[in-house]
Amino acid sequence: MRRTRAVVPALAATLVVGLAGAAAARTGDHPAGQPAAARAPVAQVAAKTPGGPPPAATEPRIINASMAIPSIGIRSLAIVPYQGTTDDAPGTRIQDRGIAASPFGPNGGVGPGQVGNYLVTGHRDSAGGPLHMVPSLKNGQQVVITAGGKVYTYKITQTRVTDFRSPSSLVEQRAAVPGFPGRTPTQAMITVSTCATLEDHAAGNFWHDAEDNPQHRIDKIGVLVSTRPAS
Repeated sequence: MRRTRAVVPALAATLVVGLAGAAAARTGDHPAGQPAAARAPVAQVAAKTPGGPPPAATEPRIINASMAIPSIGIRSLAIVPYQGTTDDAPGTRIQDRGIAASPFGPNGGVGPGQVGNYLVTGHRDSAGGPLHMVPSLKNGQQVVITAGGKVYTYKITQTRVTDFRSPSSLVEQRAAVPGFPGRTPTQAMITVSTCATLEDHAAGNFWHDAEDNPQHRIDKIGVLVSTRPAS
């Protein structure tokens, strides 16, 4: 995610606690001030929430898609798949075009509507900032993915903070069940991720990696609740 000099103190304040607790979260402990039960709903929903039948095993994993998030004004944002990991060099080049990227491969990531973790990443402030409002997504709000003649509706269930300086935190982000590496997925899930540059800079943290990603990313996690043919 490209750097920005802008700081939004009010927005930064809402995530300071979450960012401060990221180190605890990546080891499986709950962040400071957050009850341990707060991390449980992801696994529980993955096992119990109905979301329609999973796609057939023969359905291609590599498929272009578009994303709509009505509650924050996103409509028909293109999502381009690529083999790699979240926010690596190829993924960043896709995001620099003002669209979203979806990695897949040995380090995680499935296709739209498939059982596992469908990873979608995009810029928050540069390249038009298509995911600028993603941090404001609330539990229960919908993310709608259209791909391959089908419409997949996911419901947001949780927010996570990923630490790009922690290999274990990155593994948790990319896990088939987000936050729980090694757990077998039973539900189609989605992770919509964007940078926490504003919050990091407001906290005096100006670290960036080779792709200009800040230390932290804000991940909104959802589960598939319906599948229907595209009209």
